Amino acid sequence: MRVSDLYPVLGTAFVVLEVVLRLVALGVIPGGRKPSTGMAWLLLILVEPIIGFLVFSLFGRTRLERRRVARQREGIEAIRSRVRDLDLTYDPQTISPSLRTIAAMNSHLGALPMTGGNEVELWPDYRGVIEEMAREVDRARSFVHVEFYITAWDEVTDPLFQALVRATGRGVTVRLLLDHLGSRGIPGWRDLRRRLDATDIHWRPMLPLQPLRGRFRRPDLRNHRKLLVVDGSVGFTGSLNMVEPGYNKPANHRLGREWVELMTRLEGPVVGALNAVFAVDWHVETGERVDLVPVHGAPDRRPEEVFEVPCQVVPSGPGIVAENNLRMFTSLIYGATHRLSLTSPYFVPDESLLYAVTTAAQRGVEVELFVSEVSDQFMVGHAQASYYRALLEAGVRIWLYPAPAILHAKHFTVDDDVAVIGSSNMDMRSFGLNYEVSLMMPHREVVAKMRRVEDAYRAVSRELTLAEWDTRPRRSRYVDNVMRLTAALQ
Repeated sequence: MRVSDLYPVLGTAFVVLEVVLRLVALGVIPGGRKPSTGMAWLLLILVEPIIGFLVFSLFGRTRLERRRVARQREGIEAIRSRVRDLDLTYDPQTISPSLRTIAAMNSHLGALPMTGGNEVELWPDYRGVIEEMAREVDRARSFVHVEFYITAWDEVTDPLFQALVRATGRGVTVRLLLDHLGSRGIPGWRDLRRRLDATDIHWRPMLPLQPLRGRFRRPDLRNHRKLLVVDGSVGFTGSLNMVEPGYNKPANHRLGREWVELMTRLEGPVVGALNAVFAVDWHVETGERVDLVPVHGAPDRRPEEVFEVPCQVVPSGPGIVAENNLRMFTSLIYGATHRLSLTSPYFVPDESLLYAVTTAAQRGVEVELFVSEVSDQFMVGHAQASYYRALLEAGVRIWLYPAPAILHAKHFTVDDDVAVIGSSNMDMRSFGLNYEVSLMMPHREVVAKMRRVEDAYRAVSRELTLAEWDTRPRRSRYVDNVMRLTAALQ
């Protein structure tokens, strides 16, 4: 038989395969997914079945290795059993009934209750907060736990790393977690590994991709958390990555591009909750157990801090009850009565969050959104832009933080009642694919402090209008819509 005689057979087999793949996709893809996500995957597979299924096999599932899932469940159960050791010290009657129900939901989904008696200080100073963390590490007597999505040892972060090295010299146990792919994409990765290996710091990469060692999963899963805990008495969390503000990239330096962040310094029982998040992550990556809820010392009174703040740590990510950060965000936004201020570098909402924000504006709530004038990520930037018309038409005021800076802070305030800060963007990736940590603080003085940060953003930003947005060229709108579709492929 000649090879040419096989062409009709192969052609028929190819057509049959494509039909079978389309039929299989119709019954398999929608299961357990949001309608928008399912439709995006179905569209890709219906248009190009073979390539679509190959892409889906790599990026369509958030399933983790069995060992990792088992360790994570062990850690969460251990947290639940140790919750009694956390000093709650707050009266639930001091917050509104609606906030009490949200706190209960957070505790049910994320295992950590609200605690009282905390001290909170906001840090918008990028270099200053790194130096502050270094000062706290120099006071450490027992342990230091460090966890950042991106970690680099450069001229800005050197004070903190030197403090960590000094701490190990005093006999302090220092543990460091960094995201494997997030950190290795920053210049200086090999030098970082070499320098860390030369110290007594115990360090591990999070979510390493090592197929030959059986460590393989969807390659775009990330541990996006940012936190530091000293002795269980002082903690930090927020949006900052442990890298200089230009991310060690020459192109950013040529443009004068720096990241703008907001961190919070914490004292009190909430630090134990923050440490519990680290302890679970450490157990997942190493199999080693560390104390989940250390005994914290009496906090020092500092004039910059707000005292007696109820705080609740909310961890989220694959393997945890689905999208508990999104559930908290939408619940709080629906409760807004007069003012809602959102700051997110990547605002790519799903239907539930988009409806919550636009509904708030349509109810007469003053809603504002702070984003960067230019995005550092092409696909995400265009996907985000595809939502601006719906937001502007609903009455949301969009403030563009001036280029070349990247407004990377992640926080929002609701009325005068509650502030939320953390590592979570308001996008589908942070809700479904990333490990994140958020902090809810129902306290008027904390809200007032965060409002001053928002006022500083507004003072340098310009407002985007619907008339201006309508002048964009058609090709930009086309790219926006294509990138919006890719953002739904979760």
